[in-house]
Amino acid sequence: MLKSFRNAFALFAGLALVACATQSARTPSAEARPALWTLSDADTNIYLFGTIHALPEGTEWRTPALDLALAASEELVTEIKLEGNEAAAISAFTRLGLATGLPPALERVPEAKREALREAIATIGLPMAAADRMKTWALAVTAAQVLFQRAGLNPELGVERILIADFARRQRPTSGLETVEEQLGFFDSLPEASQRMFLEGVLETPAEVRRELDGMLAAWRSGDTDAIARTFNDEETLSRELREILLTRRNARWAEWLQRRLERPGTIFVAVGAGHLAGDDSVQAMLRRRGLTARRVQ
Repeated sequence: MLKSFRNAFALFAGLALVACATQSARTPSAEARPALWTLSDADTNIYLFGTIHALPEGTEWRTPALDLALAASEELVTEIKLEGNEAAAISAFTRLGLATGLPPALERVPEAKREALREAIATIGLPMAAADRMKTWALAVTAAQVLFQRAGLNPELGVERILIADFARRQRPTSGLETVEEQLGFFDSLPEASQRMFLEGVLETPAEVRRELDGMLAAWRSGDTDAIARTFNDEETLSRELREILLTRRNARWAEWLQRRLERPGTIFVAVGAGHLAGDDSVQAMLRRRGLTARRVQ
């Protein structure tokens, strides 16, 4: 069940945004080589970089090549506009995530998971009556905050946060491919059975979580796109329906956006969840179907 959380966590910046705040700088690393691509024509250059939305303290991922690409970029584009968007995230979460007439929260997980859910709700300080009013996906996102903490993951250290700080210091603009409401709406559109799988997935032990996430981080830091595709977008845990909602449709829309962006001159840096840039349904694959090629530069 953990893999259902792992996939959603890797794909959605909004999941981290609900619980995060600031950022810090990072020192370039000689060992890390996360994958970086460029999509270009005569007067436009678009860098494509896969991210992790929350990281353990001390994770090194900056490289000289990456810093050169960032320095050359006039604008940062992420999945959603994070800077100053926390209030919008909370508003959208409240609007989409609450409902009446739902089954009690504890009844939405197997009996073996109920104590873990009860403990997570108590750790957050959420009254059980309030938890009962949350849709299952919203309850999972809320419980994920405990998982982040116990696994040593910090949304404040997420890649997008670091990049936004860089662009803010240089007074360069940032924008988003989707709105917070759109991203949370993807969760809201999931069938109840999938939402319950997601909820179960955030109730694993810290040791189980770190073991899975260590594999994700190793694949990402090394730029191993085959390993990223295996660990982020596992077909065994992403049904055809979920792949269509979480990956395929979004990647196709982003490829269309990138093609249109080539019509305007300039250099921009696009940073999205690493799972979107690996595998058969990747953004690059969608670009190839449009006759465009993203060239690997790191």
